[in-house]
Amino acid sequence: QVQLVESGGGLVQAGGSLRLSCAASGRTFSSINMGWFRQAPGKEREFVASISRSGSSTAYADSVKDRFTVSRDSAEKMVYLQMNSLKPEDTAVYYCAAARGGAYSFTYPWEYDYWGQGTQVTVSS
Repeated sequence: QVQLVESGGGLVQAGGSLRLSCAASGRTFSSINMGWFRQAPGKEREFVASISRSGSSTAYADSVKDRFTVSRDSAEKMVYLQMNSLKPEDTAVYYCAAARGGAYSFTYPWEYDYWGQGTQVTVSS
């Protein structure tokens, strides 16, 4: 069983930075893929970034590539999302997710089994 808790959201001006954290509990953390998704009011939940079991491979949505960085610390069971050069369109609730098994791409919500409660990120212009 995996439990996820996000933190680090808040209000930031455009161009600023935030670092989101996801605390994971469970003995299988080191062997599962992790992802970050976001959802704005009235919009579908969308993929932001993912990181492989070992942390050696990452993937990003085109909208955040070169601005966001996902990382993980398996020893501490933590996953991070460093967000730089934030834009108003980045405003959303950000969710941490974990996949217990295989998937096609780990870029779709239905490919994940565990979800955190989300943390609000608001970027003002």
